Amino acid sequence: MAHPFETLTPDLVLDAVESIGFLSDARILALNSYENRVYQVGIEDSEPLIAKFYRPQRWTNEAILEEHQFTFELADVEVPVVAPLIHNGETLHEHKGFRFTLFPRRGGRAPEPGNLDQLYRLGQLLGRLHAVGATKPFQHREALGVKNFGYDSLTTLLEGNFVPRSLLPAYESVARDLLKRVEEVYDATPHQNIRMHGDCHPGNMMCRDEMFHIVDLDDCRMGPAVQDIWMMLAGDRQDCLGQLSELMDGYNEFHDFNPRELALIEPLRALRLMHYSAWLARRWDDPAFPRSFPWFGTERYWGDQVLALREQLAALNEEPLKLF
Repeated sequence: MAHPFETLTPDLVLDAVESIGFLSDARILALNSYENRVYQVGIEDSEPLIAKFYRPQRWTNEAILEEHQFTFELADVEVPVVAPLIHNGETLHEHKGFRFTLFPRRGGRAPEPGNLDQLYRLGQLLGRLHAVGATKPFQHREALGVKNFGYDSLTTLLEGNFVPRSLLPAYESVARDLLKRVEEVYDATPHQNIRMHGDCHPGNMMCRDEMFHIVDLDDCRMGPAVQDIWMMLAGDRQDCLGQLSELMDGYNEFHDFNPRELALIEPLRALRLMHYSAWLARRWDDPAFPRSFPWFGTERYWGDQVLALREQLAALNEEPLKLF
Protein backbone atom coordinates (compact mmCIF):
# COMPACT_ATOMS: atom_id res chain seq x y z
CA MET A 1 0.00 0.00 0.00
CA ALA A 2 1.15 3.52 -0.76
CA HIS A 3 2.27 5.60 2.19
CA PRO A 4 -0.22 8.41 3.02
CA PHE A 5 2.36 11.13 2.39
CA GLU A 6 2.72 9.95 -1.22
CA THR A 7 -0.73 11.42 -1.87
CA LEU A 8 0.24 14.79 -0.36
CA THR A 9 0.84 16.52 -3.70
CA PRO A 10 1.58 20.25 -4.17
CA ASP A 11 -1.97 20.72 -5.45
CA LEU A 12 -3.40 19.12 -2.34
CA VAL A 13 -1.22 21.36 -0.14
CA LEU A 14 -2.46 24.47 -1.93
CA ASP A 15 -6.07 23.24 -1.79
CA ALA A 16 -5.74 22.64 1.96
CA VAL A 17 -4.48 26.16 2.60
CA GLU A 18 -7.21 27.66 0.44
CA SER A 19 -9.88 25.47 2.05
CA ILE A 20 -9.75 27.61 5.20
CA GLY A 21 -9.95 30.92 3.40
CA PHE A 22 -6.47 31.90 2.25
CA LEU A 23 -5.76 32.72 -1.40
CA SER A 24 -2.52 31.16 -2.59
CA ASP A 25 -0.34 32.61 -5.32
CA ALA A 26 0.56 29.00 -6.28
CA ARG A 27 4.15 29.27 -5.05
CA ILE A 28 5.15 26.35 -2.85
CA LEU A 29 8.49 25.29 -1.37
CA ALA A 30 9.05 22.03 0.50
CA LEU A 31 11.09 22.59 3.66
CA ASN A 32 13.44 20.17 5.38
CA SER A 33 11.27 17.89 7.51
CA TYR A 34 11.00 14.11 7.73
CA GLU A 35 8.66 13.40 10.64
CA ASN A 36 5.97 15.65 9.20
CA ARG A 37 5.72 17.48 5.89
CA VAL A 38 6.29 21.23 5.97
CA TYR A 39 5.86 23.73 3.14
CA GLN A 40 6.24 27.43 2.57
CA VAL A 41 3.15 28.57 0.71
CA GLY A 42 2.89 31.92 -1.04
CA ILE A 43 -0.19 34.02 -0.22
CA GLU A 44 -1.66 36.68 -2.50
CA ASP A 45 -0.72 40.22 -1.36
CA SER A 46 0.71 38.93 1.92
CA GLU A 47 3.68 37.21 3.51
CA PRO A 48 4.09 33.48 2.81
CA LEU A 49 2.81 31.04 5.42
CA ILE A 50 4.30 27.80 6.72
CA ALA A 51 1.96 24.82 6.42
CA LYS A 52 2.75 21.81 8.59
CA PHE A 53 1.02 18.52 7.73
CA TYR A 54 1.13 16.08 10.61
CA ARG A 55 2.23 12.49 10.15
CA PRO A 56 -0.93 10.34 10.22
CA GLN A 57 -1.46 8.21 13.34
CA ARG A 58 1.44 9.73 15.29
CA TRP A 59 -0.23 12.19 17.69
CA THR A 60 -3.89 12.34 18.62
CA ASN A 61 -5.78 15.58 17.99
CA GLU A 62 -5.75 16.18 21.75
CA ALA A 63 -1.97 15.84 21.87
CA ILE A 64 -1.48 18.23 18.96
CA LEU A 65 -3.79 20.80 20.52
CA GLU A 66 -1.92 20.41 23.80
CA GLU A 67 1.28 21.34 21.96
CA HIS A 68 -0.47 24.41 20.54
CA GLN A 69 -1.75 25.39 23.98
CA PHE A 70 1.75 25.12 25.45
CA THR A 71 3.01 27.39 22.67
CA PHE A 72 0.34 29.97 23.46
CA GLU A 73 1.19 29.84 27.17
CA LEU A 74 4.78 30.69 26.26
CA ALA A 75 3.72 33.48 23.91
CA ASP A 76 1.38 34.93 26.56
CA VAL A 77 4.35 35.63 28.84
CA GLU A 78 6.40 36.93 25.90
CA VAL A 79 8.69 33.94 25.50
CA PRO A 80 9.80 34.23 21.85
CA VAL A 81 8.26 31.24 20.10
CA VAL A 82 6.73 30.60 16.69
CA ALA A 83 3.07 29.99 17.58
CA PRO A 84 0.43 28.52 15.25
CA LEU A 85 -2.04 30.84 13.57
CA ILE A 86 -5.60 30.90 14.87
CA HIS A 87 -8.02 30.98 11.93
CA ASN A 88 -11.78 30.89 12.43
CA GLY A 89 -11.10 30.06 16.06
CA GLU A 90 -9.04 26.95 15.24
CA THR A 91 -5.36 26.03 15.02
CA LEU A 92 -5.74 22.44 13.79
CA HIS A 93 -7.41 21.94 10.42
CA GLU A 94 -8.24 18.92 8.27
CA HIS A 95 -8.34 18.45 4.49
CA LYS A 96 -8.82 15.15 2.66
CA GLY A 97 -7.57 13.08 5.57
CA PHE A 98 -4.59 15.28 6.47
CA ARG A 99 -4.39 17.35 9.63
CA PHE A 100 -2.45 20.59 9.24
CA THR A 101 -1.56 23.81 11.00
CA LEU A 102 -0.39 27.16 9.63
CA PHE A 103 2.44 29.21 11.10
CA PRO A 104 3.89 32.62 10.27
CA ARG A 105 7.20 32.46 8.45
CA ARG A 106 10.10 33.34 10.72
CA GLY A 107 13.62 32.56 9.57
CA GLY A 108 16.88 32.73 11.41
CA ARG A 109 20.21 31.02 11.92
CA ALA A 110 21.28 28.36 14.37
CA PRO A 111 23.56 29.22 17.32
CA GLU A 112 27.30 29.02 16.85
CA PRO A 113 28.70 25.91 18.60
CA GLY A 114 30.52 26.88 21.79
CA ASN A 115 29.71 30.61 21.59
CA LEU A 116 29.58 31.49 25.29
CA ASP A 117 27.66 34.74 24.87
CA GLN A 118 24.98 32.96 22.86
CA LEU A 119 24.87 30.12 25.39
CA TYR A 120 24.14 32.58 28.18
CA ARG A 121 21.18 33.95 26.20
CA LEU A 122 20.04 30.45 25.26
CA GLY A 123 20.12 29.55 28.95
CA GLN A 124 17.84 32.49 29.67
CA LEU A 125 15.43 31.33 26.97
CA LEU A 126 15.43 27.74 28.24
CA GLY A 127 14.88 28.96 31.79
CA ARG A 128 11.83 30.92 30.65
CA LEU A 129 10.56 27.92 28.68
CA HIS A 130 10.87 25.61 31.67
CA ALA A 131 9.38 28.13 34.11
CA VAL A 132 6.17 27.87 32.08
CA GLY A 133 6.58 24.14 31.49
CA ALA A 134 6.79 23.42 35.22
CA THR A 135 3.44 25.03 36.04
CA LYS A 136 1.33 22.00 35.04
CA PRO A 137 1.73 18.63 33.28
CA PHE A 138 0.73 17.42 29.84
CA GLN A 139 -2.30 15.16 29.86
CA HIS A 140 -2.15 13.72 26.32
CA ARG A 141 1.55 13.60 25.44
CA GLU A 142 3.84 10.80 26.57
CA ALA A 143 6.83 11.29 28.85
CA LEU A 144 10.43 10.56 27.92
CA GLY A 145 11.46 7.40 29.75
CA VAL A 146 13.78 4.41 29.70
CA LYS A 147 11.03 2.06 28.54
CA ASN A 148 9.63 3.99 25.55
CA PHE A 149 12.90 5.49 24.33
CA GLY A 150 15.13 2.56 25.31
CA TYR A 151 13.55 -0.87 25.67
CA ASP A 152 10.77 -0.21 23.15
CA SER A 153 13.37 1.01 20.66
CA LEU A 154 15.38 -2.18 21.10
CA THR A 155 12.23 -4.28 20.63
CA THR A 156 11.44 -2.44 17.38
CA LEU A 157 14.90 -3.10 16.00
CA LEU A 158 15.05 -6.76 17.02
CA GLU A 159 11.53 -7.78 16.04
CA GLY A 160 11.78 -5.94 12.72
CA ASN A 161 15.05 -7.68 11.80
CA PHE A 162 16.74 -4.37 11.06
CA VAL A 163 20.13 -5.35 12.52
CA PRO A 164 22.24 -7.48 10.13
CA ARG A 165 22.56 -11.06 11.36
CA SER A 166 26.36 -10.80 11.53
CA LEU A 167 26.15 -7.94 14.06
CA LEU A 168 22.98 -8.92 15.89
CA PRO A 169 24.62 -10.66 18.90
CA ALA A 170 27.04 -7.77 19.45
CA TYR A 171 24.37 -5.09 19.10
CA GLU A 172 21.82 -6.81 21.32
CA SER A 173 24.40 -7.54 24.01
CA VAL A 174 25.76 -4.01 24.27
CA ALA A 175 22.26 -2.47 23.99
CA ARG A 176 20.96 -4.55 26.90
CA ASP A 177 24.03 -3.77 29.00
CA LEU A 178 23.63 -0.08 28.21
CA LEU A 179 19.93 0.00 29.07
CA LYS A 180 20.56 -1.79 32.36
CA ARG A 181 23.10 0.87 33.29
CA VAL A 182 20.80 3.69 32.10
CA GLU A 183 18.03 2.31 34.28
CA GLU A 184 20.35 2.16 37.30
CA VAL A 185 21.40 5.80 36.91
CA TYR A 186 17.82 6.93 36.29
CA ASP A 187 16.62 5.17 39.45
CA ALA A 188 19.45 6.66 41.51
CA THR A 189 19.00 10.24 40.26
CA PRO A 190 16.26 12.44 41.76
CA HIS A 191 14.56 14.41 38.99
CA GLN A 192 11.25 16.04 38.16
CA ASN A 193 9.43 15.64 34.87
CA ILE A 194 8.17 18.92 33.42
CA ARG A 195 6.81 20.03 30.06
CA MET A 196 9.85 20.59 27.88
CA HIS A 197 10.82 21.09 24.25
CA GLY A 198 11.96 17.49 23.83
CA ASP A 199 14.13 17.98 20.72
CA CYS A 200 16.14 21.01 21.72
CA HIS A 201 19.08 20.77 19.33
CA PRO A 202 20.60 24.08 18.16
CA GLY A 203 18.59 24.04 14.92
CA ASN A 204 15.41 24.51 16.94
CA MET A 205 16.67 27.64 18.72
CA MET A 206 16.99 30.16 15.92
CA CYS A 207 18.51 33.64 16.01
CA ARG A 208 17.06 36.58 14.07
CA ASP A 209 17.89 40.24 14.59
CA GLU A 210 20.12 39.25 17.53
CA MET A 211 17.19 37.59 19.33
CA PHE A 212 16.71 33.84 19.80
CA HIS A 213 13.32 32.23 19.35
CA ILE A 214 12.01 28.70 19.83
CA VAL A 215 10.73 26.69 16.88
CA ASP A 216 9.18 23.26 16.37
CA LEU A 217 7.58 22.03 19.57
CA ASP A 218 6.35 18.90 17.76
CA ASP A 219 8.31 16.64 20.15
CA CYS A 220 7.40 18.45 23.36
CA ARG A 221 6.64 16.03 26.17
CA MET A 222 7.17 15.46 29.88
CA GLY A 223 10.78 14.86 30.91
CA PRO A 224 13.69 16.13 33.01
CA ALA A 225 14.79 19.71 32.32
CA VAL A 226 18.33 18.59 31.53
CA GLN A 227 17.06 16.94 28.32
CA ASP A 228 16.69 20.41 26.80
CA ILE A 229 20.10 21.47 28.06
CA TRP A 230 22.62 18.79 27.16
CA MET A 231 22.13 19.09 23.39
CA MET A 232 23.40 22.67 23.60
CA LEU A 233 26.84 21.42 24.69
CA ALA A 234 29.61 20.58 22.22
CA GLY A 235 33.25 19.54 22.39
CA ASP A 236 35.31 17.76 25.03
CA ARG A 237 34.62 17.63 28.75
CA GLN A 238 36.46 20.86 29.52
CA ASP A 239 34.62 22.71 26.76
CA CYS A 240 31.29 21.38 28.03
CA LEU A 241 32.01 22.52 31.58
CA GLY A 242 32.56 26.10 30.43
CA GLN A 243 29.51 26.03 28.18
CA LEU A 244 27.35 24.52 30.92
CA SER A 245 28.39 27.28 33.32
CA GLU A 246 27.22 29.96 30.86
CA LEU A 247 23.97 28.15 30.14
CA MET A 248 23.18 27.78 33.83
CA ASP A 249 24.03 31.41 34.62
CA GLY A 250 21.33 32.47 32.18
CA TYR A 251 18.91 29.65 33.02
CA ASN A 252 18.85 30.23 36.77
CA GLU A 253 17.76 33.84 36.28
CA PHE A 254 14.32 32.49 35.37
CA HIS A 255 14.04 28.95 36.72
CA ASP A 256 15.88 26.92 39.35
CA PHE A 257 17.83 24.00 37.92
CA ASN A 258 18.42 20.90 40.02
CA PRO A 259 22.16 20.17 39.53
CA ARG A 260 21.64 16.51 40.42
CA GLU A 261 19.95 16.10 37.03
CA LEU A 262 23.36 16.49 35.35
CA ALA A 263 23.91 12.80 36.12
CA LEU A 264 21.19 12.09 33.52
CA ILE A 265 23.07 13.64 30.58
CA GLU A 266 24.80 10.44 29.46
CA PRO A 267 21.72 8.24 30.07
CA LEU A 268 19.66 10.65 27.98
CA ARG A 269 22.30 10.65 25.25
CA ALA A 270 22.18 6.84 25.26
CA LEU A 271 18.39 6.83 24.93
CA ARG A 272 18.59 9.31 22.04
CA LEU A 273 21.07 7.08 20.21
CA MET A 274 18.80 4.05 20.43
CA HIS A 275 15.62 5.99 19.76
CA TYR A 276 17.10 7.49 16.58
CA SER A 277 17.77 4.05 15.07
CA ALA A 278 14.29 2.89 16.06
CA TRP A 279 12.78 6.07 14.59
CA LEU A 280 14.38 5.29 11.22
CA ALA A 281 13.10 1.72 11.45
CA ARG A 282 9.54 2.79 12.29
CA ARG A 283 9.48 5.23 9.37
CA TRP A 284 11.02 2.91 6.77
CA ASP A 285 7.69 2.48 4.98
CA ASP A 286 7.75 6.20 4.19
CA PRO A 287 9.49 6.47 0.77
CA ALA A 288 11.32 9.61 1.90
CA PHE A 289 13.34 7.59 4.39
CA PRO A 290 15.05 5.01 2.11
CA ARG A 291 15.88 7.88 -0.25
CA SER A 292 17.32 10.09 2.47
CA PHE A 293 18.96 7.47 4.70
CA PRO A 294 20.24 4.80 2.27
CA TRP A 295 22.98 3.76 4.71
CA PHE A 296 20.46 2.55 7.29
CA GLY A 297 20.56 -1.24 7.38
CA THR A 298 24.12 -1.52 6.09
CA GLU A 299 26.72 -3.41 8.09
CA ARG A 300 28.79 -0.26 8.32
CA TYR A 301 25.97 1.67 9.99
CA TRP A 302 25.29 -1.06 12.54
CA GLY A 303 28.99 -1.61 13.17
CA ASP A 304 29.25 2.09 13.97
CA GLN A 305 26.22 1.76 16.25
CA VAL A 306 27.80 -1.09 18.19
CA LEU A 307 30.90 1.07 18.68
CA ALA A 308 28.81 4.12 19.65
CA LEU A 309 26.84 2.16 22.26
CA ARG A 310 30.04 0.72 23.72
CA GLU A 311 31.51 4.21 23.99
CA GLN A 312 28.29 5.41 25.58
CA LEU A 313 28.40 2.61 28.13
CA ALA A 314 31.92 3.74 29.05
CA ALA A 315 30.71 7.36 29.33
CA LEU A 316 28.00 6.25 31.77
CA ASN A 317 30.70 5.00 34.12
CA GLU A 318 32.57 8.31 34.14
CA GLU A 319 32.05 11.15 36.61
CA PRO A 320 29.10 13.30 35.46
CA LEU A 321 29.49 16.99 34.69
CA LYS A 322 29.23 19.26 37.72
CA LEU A 323 28.55 22.92 38.28
CA PHE A 324 31.14 24.88 40.22
